[in-house]
Amino acid sequence: MITSEQNEQLRAWFAERLPVDVYESLLSVTVDREEITVVGALPAAESVAAFRERTREQRIEVAREAEELYRRKVSWAVRSGEDTTLFTHLSVPVMTRLRQPERQVLDTLVAGGVARSRADALAWCVRLVGRNTDTWLTELRESLDRVRQVRAEGPDVTDSKKSGS
Repeated sequence: MITSEQNEQLRAWFAERLPVDVYESLLSVTVDREEITVVGALPAAESVAAFRERTREQRIEVAREAEELYRRKVSWAVRSGEDTTLFTHLSVPVMTRLRQPERQVLDTLVAGGVARSRADALAWCVRLVGRNTDTWLTELRESLDRVRQVRAEGPDVTDSKKSGS
């Protein structure tokens, strides 16, 4: 997992490289092991389709540089009001082991028409948890950042092992 400091550095990197007329403003840069998602405000009076076409070459150029440097795919999104439209984003398979009661939950969602498959049902569940526990997940991420910081400030145990201590 990436630290909030690394995320800010990544956001600054994109802010420096994106031409000023691509987004009205750069809203967020989110990263995980596979993907970097860049979200910006849609310029006033521009449609998503028009934005996507107008900025395609600029975004491709920045994405190529970022993908080489960070070894992750770059995805793009625009926000207009409360609506966010993602394009060129990844859908990554995730292996999981579920017991029968958990599979039954997914199967109920499929049978009820909430999802087309177990994979869609699991994605639906993850989105629901994310929406309903956003504050808690934010606190957890901040705690993980603090743990990384404390570990980095601690003693280097590899040096003490080498010296025979």
